[in-house]
Amino acid sequence: MAAPGQADSRGMRRRGLLKAALPLGATATALGAWPALAAGDASSAAPVRRGGDRIDVHCHLIPDFYRRSLAAHGITEIGGVPVPAWSPTLAVDFMNRYGIQTQVVSVSEPGVTYLPSAQDRVAMAQRLNTYTSRDLVHTASAHLKGRFGGFAVLPLGGAVDAQDVSHAVTEARRAVRELKMDGVGVFSSYGGKYLGDPVFAPLMKALDDLGAMVFIHPVTPRGYPDLGLPPFLYEFTFDTTRALVNMLYKGVYQRYPRIRWLAAHAGGTLPYISYRTSLLTLAPAIAQQVGAAGLDDSSPCFRELFYDTALSPAPQAMKSVRELAGTEHILFATDWPFTSALFPVAGDPAPQLDETFSPAERRAVERSNALAQFPALAARLGVEPA
Repeated sequence: MAAPGQADSRGMRRRGLLKAALPLGATATALGAWPALAAGDASSAAPVRRGGDRIDVHCHLIPDFYRRSLAAHGITEIGGVPVPAWSPTLAVDFMNRYGIQTQVVSVSEPGVTYLPSAQDRVAMAQRLNTYTSRDLVHTASAHLKGRFGGFAVLPLGGAVDAQDVSHAVTEARRAVRELKMDGVGVFSSYGGKYLGDPVFAPLMKALDDLGAMVFIHPVTPRGYPDLGLPPFLYEFTFDTTRALVNMLYKGVYQRYPRIRWLAAHAGGTLPYISYRTSLLTLAPAIAQQVGAAGLDDSSPCFRELFYDTALSPAPQAMKSVRELAGTEHILFATDWPFTSALFPVAGDPAPQLDETFSPAERRAVERSNALAQFPALAARLGVEPA
C-alpha cells in the first residue's frame, strides 16, 4: 500500500498490472473483492464463540469525510485496490460475525501524509481523532458503546521536520489527555525517515511521558525493488522490521522505557531474524564466545515489544513470536476492513492460532493480554484488567 507522497511511475504501473494481471486465486479475490465483501449483509449472523469477547487491536477506520478528502487529492486506491467500505455499522456487523467485542481502530496508510501543508495535516488529524473519540470510543450510542477503542493519528507528513514533530507532540498529548484515546499510532517511516531518526526525539520524549501504547503500522518504503507484486505482501513486513531494528541501535527503547510498542503483523520479519539483528549489541556476541547458556539470544528490548496476529496467525509466524516474546506479548488482530476477503463466512477468525496456543493461551491472546495493556478500555467494558 504505497503512500501517495511516495508514489512514482513504478507504483502507477503496478496498479495497472494488478488490475489486469493478477488472476492468482485467493490473491485476486483479496485484491478485487474487498469493498463488496465489506459491504455485504453481515448483520444476519450472530456473535460466535466465547460470547463475542475478542479484542481486535489492529483494524482501521475510514470515515466518510476522510474518504472524501482522499478522493479530492486523487486517492481512491490504496495498494492498487479501491479504498474499502467502512462505517461503524459495518464494523459492528463484522465484529458480531466473528465474536469480537471491541476493535481498537487506527488510521492506515497514508494517514495525513498526503496533505501538502502542515496546517491541513493538523486539521485533519484533529478531526479524525475527535471523531474517533467522540463518535466511537466515548460514544453515547447504545449500539456502539463498548465496541471501539482508538489509536490517535499524528499530523506527520512525508518530509518530517521539527515543525511537524512539534505538531505531533501537541496532538499526541491532546489525544491521550483530553480525548482519552487508548494510544497513539505511528508509521514505520515517513518519507524515508525511520522511527529512531533523531528528528523524532521530541515525540519519543512526549510519548514516554504519557506512558503511551504506540502502534507501529508499516508503509511502502521508498525505492524498493519492483517485483510486480503488491507491496503489502512483503514490503510492509520489511519496513516494520527496519523501524524496530533502527530503534534498537538508536537507543530508543532504552531512553524511553515507558513507551509500550505494538508492532503490526507479528513484527514483520523481526521475530525470525531477532538474533541476527541483535549481534551488534555486543552482549550476545560475548555470550556466544564464552558459551554462556541462555545469553546468546535476541536483544531483551525485542522481547519487551508487543506483537499482533494480523495476517500472521499461522504457526510459522506465531511460534517464532512466542519463542521471542512469550504468549503474554501477543495480541489478536484482523486488519479489517483491508482484509475483508479473508473473512467470507462467519466463524472463527483465526483457526490457525490453535496450532500454536492452548485454549487458555489463546484466550489470553484474544482478550486478556489486550485488557492488561489497555486498562482504560477494560474500565469502559466494566471488567478488571488481566
